[in-house]
Amino acid sequence: MIIDSLTNFGKYVALNPLFQDVENYLRSNDLALKAEGKDIIKGEDLFANFVVTKGKTKEEAKLETHDMMIDIQVPISGAEVMGYTPRVDLPANPYNAEKDITFYEGAAQQYVTIYPGMFVIFFPEDGHAPAITDAEKLQKVIFKIKDIK
Repeated sequence: MIIDSLTNFGKYVALNPLFQDVENYLRSNDLALKAEGKDIIKGEDLFANFVVTKGKTKEEAKLETHDMMIDIQVPISGAEVMGYTPRVDLPANPYNAEKDITFYEGAAQQYVTIYPGMFVIFFPEDGHAPAITDAEKLQKVIFKIKDIK
């Protein structure tokens, strides 16, 4: 997991060849003006999901992992708390290959707060519980990037 300011995103482009495309997208788009929906950047290897979701409590937010994709999550409308547990500390649970997701019960080991102007990167080894907020609605973008192993 990586947490940083969007102004520093360029420091991370060497981690995955598609991260440069994310940086280019961030520089050329006003995220707050984007409508809900999927914005295809490079086919199924890189796309942005713009969502408005109901805020969750820590108890409602489920930990999840992805095997094939990396998440870069960026809150747009307000602060978002995200739970984190390393995947090695999570039990073996059923994987949904069609949706590239595994869900887990229980609370996260740690919680961090991300504000607009920041981002968090969750790799396949990072269990995360997103969308924890007191706000009724949370606007955010989730970049889905194919994990190049």
